[in-house]
Amino acid sequence: MTTKIKSIERELIRESIFIIGHVLSVDGRIVKIKLNKNKNHSHILFEGKTVKNVSVGGYVKIVKGFVSIIGKVEGEFISEEKYFNKEYNKEETKINRILQVSLFGHFEGNCFKQGIKEMPLIDNECFLLNREEFNALHQFYKNSQKSIVIGNLTEEPSQTIRLGANNLFASHIGIFGNTGSGKSNTLAKIYTELFKEFDNLEEFKKRSDFVIIDFNGEYIGDDMITINKTVYELSTGKDGSKKKYPITKENLNKVEVLSVLLEATEKTQKPFLDRVVRNDYLDDEEKFNNRVIFDIEEICRNIIDKKDKNIREGVVVEVFGRLLNLVSDESEEGIKNIKKDIENNLHFHSGTNDYYWSTTDTSNFNNNTPIYDNKIKTAVDSLKFKNDEFSKLKLKIILNYFRETIKGYSNQEHIGPLIGRTFRKFDMLEKLIEVNGETDINNLTVLCLRDVNIEMKKIIPLIVCKQLYEKKKESNNKTSLHIIVDEAHNILSTMSQRESETWKDYRLETFEEIIKEGRKFGVFLTIASQRPYDISPTIISQLHNYFIHRLINDNDINAVEKAVAYLDKLSFQSIPILPVGSCFVAGLASDIPVKVDIDLLEENKRPKSGTVDLEKEWSNNKNVKENS
Repeated sequence: MTTKIKSIERELIRESIFIIGHVLSVDGRIVKIKLNKNKNHSHILFEGKTVKNVSVGGYVKIVKGFVSIIGKVEGEFISEEKYFNKEYNKEETKINRILQVSLFGHFEGNCFKQGIKEMPLIDNECFLLNREEFNALHQFYKNSQKSIVIGNLTEEPSQTIRLGANNLFASHIGIFGNTGSGKSNTLAKIYTELFKEFDNLEEFKKRSDFVIIDFNGEYIGDDMITINKTVYELSTGKDGSKKKYPITKENLNKVEVLSVLLEATEKTQKPFLDRVVRNDYLDDEEKFNNRVIFDIEEICRNIIDKKDKNIREGVVVEVFGRLLNLVSDESEEGIKNIKKDIENNLHFHSGTNDYYWSTTDTSNFNNNTPIYDNKIKTAVDSLKFKNDEFSKLKLKIILNYFRETIKGYSNQEHIGPLIGRTFRKFDMLEKLIEVNGETDINNLTVLCLRDVNIEMKKIIPLIVCKQLYEKKKESNNKTSLHIIVDEAHNILSTMSQRESETWKDYRLETFEEIIKEGRKFGVFLTIASQRPYDISPTIISQLHNYFIHRLINDNDINAVEKAVAYLDKLSFQSIPILPVGSCFVAGLASDIPVKVDIDLLEENKRPKSGTVDLEKEWSNNKNVKENS
């Protein structure tokens, strides 16, 4: 009996300490609470433990019978209440503290649940959350689930925040924040924790693939995320990439990819490329060289036999000029000699409207002997052409161009500019990718684009992501693919003016399809950006989990506000003043939006994105000079 009395006394004491007031009014989810007394300290001490006191941004519990309703304090104000003081026989004014609270959940037993089952009534008692309730409110995973640590609650540093691995990574994730706000550390932190938790599991390595599109070389360090990763440091510089990214022949030969790569116009050049891709006559390895030679012969004969004043001998020279870099090393000298001979000796006589071959020694003017058979064929028949996939594709484009323009199927003025771009673009692409190359066994791949020029920086991520998505979609097995794009505004922007509308539409459609349909196939997208306003609203609105660091620009804040339904007005207003490393975590992985201080990774595991310490650098330089 004594124990029961003590328990009742303890509960009464606790209620007397934790009670803060009563419900004054209920207007939908917004409840006003009248405080009983001043509670201005940040914490109160109860049974040797600190408890978070009432504050704007804090939480309160409203008790209605056996139902505990949870709300967040969004504001505080005072109201004046007039009453008649009988002792002094005069009217006086009483100042009341009023809290404005937004309801968002309730407790079922010891577990917090989102949503409201019952609304409170006026005069229901309101309490602070005790330590157990506070912990339950911030436990975003079941005890049976694996979770990762991301940091500590900003307002309560003793409260560690963990997120359920499945709820976070089986979703699309958005990490937003201005330069220097800590978003790169956040991206690295969540994936470092994931690999630390799961990297020892064989099924994790077999059944999940992670690809990081790294524009600035921030994630290529040996200790970044995991040591078991494959890094492709791509370069369009003079020497190209030491290790090229493998893509399939089928992906390279897609008309959409070629149209984007070669900046093809919609009405003339793209249909031409479509005809090129559909023509598979060079795919037979045994007959490949003979078919190229046959095409060259057909083109040359058509030019010479057609005797068109508008298609002169210079076109024949151009044919061999375009083919110079497509022959094998052993035929390089031979094709140069053919081009030189034609350039010097093939002539067109406008009077007779006929071609003739004239050297310093001989001439076949007025001679009926076929020029091609006598002067060109033998040398051409001995040529050997490169048969790698890039060379095959270039040969198909070049030969088809001459075939169609000579026969009048295509206009040279329309297709000519495309041919001019073909070699320049393919030369850049060949430095970055290899066709049908071998993939590595590691399940984390980092694609570093730091040394890639602007043209290819936009195209390579598209080609890679499209290939990965299509492959995953076709396999339809129970595995996952996680595409992680840092500085995502580089390829997901709707504002870019440097590209054609066709390329922009295809780029956005590709990633919008991934984010809208990818979940069904186990494909999940993580994007990090300092300019959410530039990114397609469709993409931002389809994200499931958000990490929102400091954003200053109103357009960026508005873009996030439109997409994120989880954050309250108070949280949005504080986004511009968030300290470095702090962010709002909101979405499916957290039952409630929380402000978290993300743990700073060890120096060797941090992304290489920190701001240079000028004072330190200057001091070091000074010391070097003094010591030298």
